[in-house]
Amino acid sequence: MVLTLYKKDTSPPCRAVLMTIHALNIPDVKFIDVFLPNGEHLTEEYVKMNPQHTVPLLKDDDFLIWDSHAICGYLVNKYGKDDRLYPTEPQKRAVIDQRLHFDSSVLFVALKSTVEPVIYKGDKTFKEENLVKIRAAYEFMEKFLTTPWLAGEEVTLADISCVSTISSMNEIVPIDEKVYPKLVAWLQRCSEQDFFQKGNAKNIVLFREMIRNKLGVN
Repeated sequence: MVLTLYKKDTSPPCRAVLMTIHALNIPDVKFIDVFLPNGEHLTEEYVKMNPQHTVPLLKDDDFLIWDSHAICGYLVNKYGKDDRLYPTEPQKRAVIDQRLHFDSSVLFVALKSTVEPVIYKGDKTFKEENLVKIRAAYEFMEKFLTTPWLAGEEVTLADISCVSTISSMNEIVPIDEKVYPKLVAWLQRCSEQDFFQKGNAKNIVLFREMIRNKLGVN
């Protein structure tokens, strides 16, 4: 087995894969940083591996897969000692899949639309219409949290994927505990997990510093 992850540490999808790797205790993973500003994701070699030229990208021997949710599911299915992170029971998996689709279609879209103008276009403020999308996402998450974790009584890929995005959103629009008490409590529970500490905590600091530098905030 030669497992290689092409990544960018400030990227929430990449951090979701990193957390999954740590949660599964997968050893001997080769990590390759892809520097997007230099166009390293647009090289002929990279585009041949991933026509969408996105990160993360996982290479498992000769098998290539991209999109963080697809990668995380693959890792559990192939390398997990059990299916606790991604249960095969149809209804449990359906709830997790719904949360994963919510992450890709609502959470990450709201975050991306907010930070991209700052990171890549030189904007020095966030557009209010995008901040509204983040607050709306918080509202949904608060309603989802009827159990300790996003998809039930145990941690799953739903929590790992969503917390990578939510913890980044929190750097843009701090989550108000009075308005979203369940969401704040869930984020705290996630932050106490070993996989979060190893795969997300230090990279959130990098994300924070990147945003502050782009905004010109000391």
